[in-house]
Amino acid sequence: MAIREQGNGKRNKMNDIGLVSFFREIADLYSPEVITFLCIGTDRSTGDALGPLTGSRLLEYGFPHVIGTLPSPCDADNLLVRMAGIPAEHTIIAIDACLGPLVALGYFFASNEPLQPAQSIGLHFPAVGHYSLAAVVDINGPKPYQTLQTTPLYRVMTMAEQIASAAVAGFRDKI
Repeated sequence: MAIREQGNGKRNKMNDIGLVSFFREIADLYSPEVITFLCIGTDRSTGDALGPLTGSRLLEYGFPHVIGTLPSPCDADNLLVRMAGIPAEHTIIAIDACLGPLVALGYFFASNEPLQPAQSIGLHFPAVGHYSLAAVVDINGPKPYQTLQTTPLYRVMTMAEQIASAAVAGFRDKI
């Protein structure tokens, strides 16, 4: 996913503190038993490892339904098959890394709408999620695939932990 500086206004830019409110609003509507976290990405690319890193942390924190972890990533090769296995009654929170402008680096864009996975590398997939969270892991440029390959791992790991910790805080005593 690529974030542009001037968007359609439907995505809210926030830091890790804002993520807690995002998850709290979802937790006020749904229990963790009917939430599926769809953490998109691969461990074969530093920048794109945000999804599997986040998914692994969410499982460690006790969330029951997580797709996309380090041992079992949800990437371009299996996204559609993995989505087909999500129960119809579940609410999906899609999480993906993205590239954006310098002013957005390290921030998150949250929405109560789906996200378009793999846009930043030119692939086209259907929109996914009832809610979405895009983490700006690096700066958008002329070679997005190369940028994701060379994104600092520390930044990605920090952002993955921020997402997982915010989900725990947002869902408080429900997990």
